[in-house]
Amino acid sequence: TKQNHISNSNMIRLYVFIIYINMMLAFVRNIQNRTCPRVNRAEISMISSNFGRFAKSYYSFDSKPQKFENSSKVFKFKKKSFDFPATLRGGSMLSAVSTLTEQQKEKFRLDYKPLNRKIEEVKLDFDLNLEGHTVITSHLKISQSMNSSDEDLFLDGEDLELIGINLNGQQLKESIDFKIDLKGMTIHSSAFPKDSEAFDLNITVKVRPDLNTKLAGLYKSGKMLCTQCEAEGFRRITYFQDRPDVMAKFSRVRLEADKKMCPVLLSNGNKLESGDIGADRHYVIWEDPFLKPCYLFAVVAGDLGSIKDSYRTKGGRNVHLEIYTESENVDKLDWAMESLKASMKWDETTYDLEYDLDMFNIVAVNDFNMGAMENKGLNIFNTAYVLAKPETATDNDYENIEGVVGHEYFHNWTGNRVTCRDWFQLTLKEGLTVFRDQQFSSFMGSDAVNRIENVRGLRARQFPEDSSPLAHPIRPEQYQVMDNFYTSTVYQKGAEVIRMYHTLLGDKGFKKGMKLYFERHDGKAVTCDDFRFAMADANKVDLDQFERWYLQAGTPTLEAFGKYDEAEKTYSLTLRQLTKPTPNQSEKLPFHIPVAVGLLRKSDGVEIMPTKVLELKESEQTFLFEGVEGEPVPSILRNFSAPVKLRFEYSDEDLAFLMKYDTDSFNCWEAGQQLAQRMILGLTDLAQKGEPLPEISPIFLDSFEATLMQGNMDKSLQAYALSLPVASAMAEEMDVIDPDALSSAIKHVKLSINAALKQKLLNRYTALAPSGPYVKSSDEVGRRRLRNIILGYLHVSKDSDAIELCYDQYVSADNMTDKMAAISCLVNIESSKTDLALKSFYEFGKDDPLVLNKWFSIQALSDLPNVLEKVKTLTEHPDFTLKNPNRLRSLIGAFTGNMTKFHAKDGSGYEFVGKVVIETDKINAQVASRLAGCFRQWKRFDESRQSMMKEQLLRIKNAEGVSRDTLEVVTRCLG
Repeated sequence: TKQNHISNSNMIRLYVFIIYINMMLAFVRNIQNRTCPRVNRAEISMISSNFGRFAKSYYSFDSKPQKFENSSKVFKFKKKSFDFPATLRGGSMLSAVSTLTEQQKEKFRLDYKPLNRKIEEVKLDFDLNLEGHTVITSHLKISQSMNSSDEDLFLDGEDLELIGINLNGQQLKESIDFKIDLKGMTIHSSAFPKDSEAFDLNITVKVRPDLNTKLAGLYKSGKMLCTQCEAEGFRRITYFQDRPDVMAKFSRVRLEADKKMCPVLLSNGNKLESGDIGADRHYVIWEDPFLKPCYLFAVVAGDLGSIKDSYRTKGGRNVHLEIYTESENVDKLDWAMESLKASMKWDETTYDLEYDLDMFNIVAVNDFNMGAMENKGLNIFNTAYVLAKPETATDNDYENIEGVVGHEYFHNWTGNRVTCRDWFQLTLKEGLTVFRDQQFSSFMGSDAVNRIENVRGLRARQFPEDSSPLAHPIRPEQYQVMDNFYTSTVYQKGAEVIRMYHTLLGDKGFKKGMKLYFERHDGKAVTCDDFRFAMADANKVDLDQFERWYLQAGTPTLEAFGKYDEAEKTYSLTLRQLTKPTPNQSEKLPFHIPVAVGLLRKSDGVEIMPTKVLELKESEQTFLFEGVEGEPVPSILRNFSAPVKLRFEYSDEDLAFLMKYDTDSFNCWEAGQQLAQRMILGLTDLAQKGEPLPEISPIFLDSFEATLMQGNMDKSLQAYALSLPVASAMAEEMDVIDPDALSSAIKHVKLSINAALKQKLLNRYTALAPSGPYVKSSDEVGRRRLRNIILGYLHVSKDSDAIELCYDQYVSADNMTDKMAAISCLVNIESSKTDLALKSFYEFGKDDPLVLNKWFSIQALSDLPNVLEKVKTLTEHPDFTLKNPNRLRSLIGAFTGNMTKFHAKDGSGYEFVGKVVIETDKINAQVASRLAGCFRQWKRFDESRQSMMKEQLLRIKNAEGVSRDTLEVVTRCLG
């Protein structure tokens, strides 16, 4: 014993605890050895990964509180006694049982095994054709270990027509040497040389990119051929070990195509050679000197325009930069190029990471399932995240382009040079890189504004996912189709987990961890644990318990209770964490949560204790702050230091106080959001009961007015401070979501603000009018943002003055930001001016797909009663297609975000979207499965809506030929 004060009873409890742990470990080992194959192994993984840390993480024999010293204050915490979770007592093990059939469909993280035969080098020859077949020959050098002689070799492959295959020059015969099924090719062990450490395998296949509507593998988009290989698209190009731990050198990629149809031929790495083949065809040869998994492979061939630039790294390398798109859109590429160069500079300055090739190319593609793809040296982007000019792109579009260009560039190190061992580790590269792009966006703009935008998005999208049947840890334990796990949880919550490392370790400590991570793992495929170990080892800290953020799903609730002792001049803050059950995890273990706290004196608003980071590791801890002069109001969870839901009994006066005095910009904004949310949810309760809605809170109205009239505040911050909380985030706080009552409450608040402050709103709107032509600057972005937020409040009266105000702004605007704001207000009002504006907007944008997407979206998000009929009519519009993901998302995806119309009481919105999911699934399963996720919260609604949403989920599930992608999502939604 290391403490003399351990009692005999505690010693007995320790012995019992150790015996229990050994018994449970034996049980877990039996399960992991497949003696019980039907037990849900995701839950077992969580248990086994944490057993070794229970005694340290949950039980303390110290009878005295521990103290932590810092330069200005001393604070203490008390530990709560340990109790075994019900899962470990055997209380929920039966709930983890599922059918063997379901298990057979799934892949499990714990099943990972390294390969005994592995592709080491790749050479590819493409005979490319925009129409008809493309022929692809792969030359693979494969190594094998001595214990692989009796093993067959499996190569993934889908929708491939095999022309020929030979091994070390010998033709292989189907059924004798190999067999092919829907999943790929199996080469029998008898075909391999027994006494060789390596062999050569050559495979020739044909594919039809012009018929590939899945937009995975090689496909046609407009006037070009392009690829998308993440997560499992390379298997649609050739037979291959399509998994991220197979890191091979693509030493030669030869592209051949028609010279007129495809003058541009691009692939990864550096260009080695090019030339003509007769009069009509030509070729280009590329080499990538770095090892990479096949998901980072890329090809683009087409008739494209471009802009060029260069960047000189701090190490002296001259890098050729080029961004490609259709020729008619070349004038929209400048901002993306500026963003790329800024990203390269930032990564050098911040993390000492330089670019490592001689060329960096970006291609903008109109038909793309994702936002963008970080293929080594050849990034392929959705046009929405590349093309911009003031007349066609909003300020938000510009910010998104800057962030996404940065994100994909930063992947060069966090994703490419160091990649994932398996797809369960996806958040290793995505969560980390999202955090890095957030840092970059904060550097390029406002840290406070960027943080608010990130948290608004997290609460609107990820928090609902975490409370739905689709909830999963940031590192999933199992999946059927990997494409279904490119989620807000993996990306946005994953970034919050990385941010917590930064909060716990500080900027200097985090960079030390990053440096060690690259030193250890450059050129390797690794795991989330490897990243955590690097952070812990570099800073000599214990981050074992922190692993629970990777193991457990759900959003923790953080309850806080404060008490001031005037005589002792101490303030005690008790923190308690609780996480609700999620699928396959009925019991939760305490997280390691960094809670940033400051104290402000209640009498005068002076900050009497600057930000301190408290580390909550137990279910409940009490922290004691000493030397506190005057009763404080605590500012808790500053800068949103952890992805949790805070519960503290602030009065309305306390929240108004924090809005006025808090030195943390995020918490200043957050106080206003909480004040508004409390009021709106109270009004929602009254609306549900059918009672008349009273006047809104005078404290809220006074605070709103004070914020509106501030003249020296950052205008973007001011705009967000005047914005009401996101409706989907507020719905998360309701026991039963009632979209109609919530919408009524929000409208009542907006109308009340309009009635009470109309003239002041109008005066401020007028004062914020542009003084000249459009300018792209932080100040002007803030001015436009604030003015358009005010317009949103002015238009709710829907009277003639509101119509004229909106229409005048629409007509006079010289930029898309102001036009979109005005027409988005007009579509909520039935008037001839609305019709004129919509007609004008269509005529302006009919030849620009991105502008046309906006035209579809604004109508789908309208507040008018006939929205569904309008959306149905728009699906028949000649410019609408289910084949283009952007167009589908712009209309159908937008409609699912229209809370009252999608959730119409009669179920018409559900029926319509269910039908579209089934139709889309036949074209593009990846897009369909994501759209099906709109039903994920069906159990949170009233019984009638539950029944109607469940009916659509079953309809989709039972649809003839439903894809594995969509089937997995709807099955998980149904539970």
